Amino acid sequence: MIRVPGAFEIPVAARRLAVSGDYDAIIALGCLIKGDTMHFEYIAAAASQGIMDVSTSTGVPVAFGVLTAITDEQAEVRSGPGPDNKGREAALAAIEMATLFRQIGSAR
Repeated sequence: MIRVPGAFEIPVAARRLAVSGDYDAIIALGCLIKGDTMHFEYIAAAASQGIMDVSTSTGVPVAFGVLTAITDEQAEVRSGPGPDNKGREAALAAIEMATLFRQIGSAR
């Protein structure tokens, strides 16, 4: 696990991990909670596009687990224990994609 200062920095760190060749998949986790300015929209758009760009340009699946919430309560529900946990969903997606890519790779 690595930590970055904020959601905006997730894509560059994910790219560094992806190009290392050491990972079958990457799980990008973070949380953005909307404030009173447009900052939320800019960072959410940049993080999501950047994460997708890393995945498509490197061929390493990067599961998107960055929460975008309007309230603290929404973020807590989506990151706490239980079926609504988006981190769990991202981890399952990463495993599924890594498994799929191994199957595709071995089918050649």
